[in-house]
Amino acid sequence: MQDLIQIQTQTIYAVQLAAQFIQKEMGKINQAHIETKSLNSLVTYVDKEAEKILDSELKKIINIATFLTEEYTIEAAQGEWQWIVDPLDGTTNFIHQIPVFAISVALKYKDVIVVGVVFEINRNELFYATKNNGAYLNGSKIHVSSTSLLSDSLVATGFPYYDFDVLEKYISFLKFLMSHTRGIRRLGAASVDLCYTACGRFDAFFEHSLAPWDVAAGALIVQEAGGIVLDFNSGNNWLFGREMISVNPNISEEFLAAFRSHF
Repeated sequence: MQDLIQIQTQTIYAVQLAAQFIQKEMGKINQAHIETKSLNSLVTYVDKEAEKILDSELKKIINIATFLTEEYTIEAAQGEWQWIVDPLDGTTNFIHQIPVFAISVALKYKDVIVVGVVFEINRNELFYATKNNGAYLNGSKIHVSSTSLLSDSLVATGFPYYDFDVLEKYISFLKFLMSHTRGIRRLGAASVDLCYTACGRFDAFFEHSLAPWDVAAGALIVQEAGGIVLDFNSGNNWLFGREMISVNPNISEEFLAAFRSHF
């Protein structure tokens, strides 16, 4: 196993380079720059160029690693080491100048995420973790919330944007949460939702129709901050299963019981 702390440091450098480019392009997007990948799924030259910066820098860290990236600026492939990259999580927010978007980079070794870095650009907040070494925000160790009751919890979610078969279940559960928690938030960037759960701003997060690059880095950060990460069946197929729950352990039993009654 390579030195994960050194890899993390080099990954942070790559992410910061891409962030500098994104920051320079903020506010410059117009309709001519926007491509529609599918309903509610957008991409711009900023996503693509930021991904190219990341691809170039990450190759220098582990030259045998393969890539799984959102914009496919480099051919996807499997390998013992694999980078999982979202160059701009929250593209729609970025286009509309809503200040919640981030870069998300994870490194997978075999079947395990071992490095995760998420940089929320607007607040200059750098979240990162390595396997079995804790989770950090701008150099300070973080932990999930200590909230012990669902009624005292703030819950984050995201809405499905291509698979609407679960929409009625979503609405049913949202109605429950509205009357049994302190509220629901929908930020529009899953990597940020996960990091906010990791540092205790949110107590739980759930979402359907996710991609690996949305969650890979944030999930490790939650786990290293003491949180629980599951799929909708309370299993471990959250990376490629396109659905995720992350929750602090104190409310996990109550939250999951409520979730199962609606899903």
